[in-house]
Amino acid sequence: MVLALQGKGIKVMLVDDEPNILQFLELGLSNEGYQVATAQDGPEAISLAGIFVPHVVILDVMMPGMDGFEVCRTLKDARHVAVIMLTAKEDVEDRVRGLTIGADDYMPKPFSFDELLARIQARVRNQFPHLLEEVSIGPFAIDSARKEFRYAQRVLDLSPTEFELLKHLVLHHDHVLSKSAILDTVWGYDFGGEENIVEVYIRSLRDKLQDREHRVIRTIRGAGYRVDLS
Repeated sequence: MVLALQGKGIKVMLVDDEPNILQFLELGLSNEGYQVATAQDGPEAISLAGIFVPHVVILDVMMPGMDGFEVCRTLKDARHVAVIMLTAKEDVEDRVRGLTIGADDYMPKPFSFDELLARIQARVRNQFPHLLEEVSIGPFAIDSARKEFRYAQRVLDLSPTEFELLKHLVLHHDHVLSKSAILDTVWGYDFGGEENIVEVYIRSLRDKLQDREHRVIRTIRGAGYRVDLS
């Protein structure tokens, strides 16, 4: 998958007693570039955490023997780690209990893999921001700390708005982004200007990318724009 370095250097430990869920999540997260380790019960998870030293733990609540609540409490007492708890239950009491003992987030099963990815990235941004300073995606490299964008090893001379616009397009390269969605994210919900400003900035980005044939930033007629990494 082209987003191979999105999770570079980020370790995720999966803890669930259902092998099918472990296999599905391990494959999906590995394809996103995360380093992944798995455990099928609480004691194994606690032992593995000392060796693997994860940044994020995806932790099932309902496990035989040592349940997810006890595992979460033990992990949080021992190390700096983000814990996202998974459960088949939608009971508010369980959710409150998990958050009270230190869980950072909570998702009921069944869940969307894309939503789980977003929650993992949110936890990393909040608790391990240094890991996301530079992201490489296809021919692009984004250094958010230095506000530097490289394309095919060439540093692009971008204004702050151009940087944020291209970053948004590249990070969401697998989606078609409408002008209104781009405005809301890059310019903000309270922007009072016209949508055509997006076209102006897209034109400027294409010039700087030497994208004369619009093969990098593609216009999807009637829908918006999409970055092509091929």
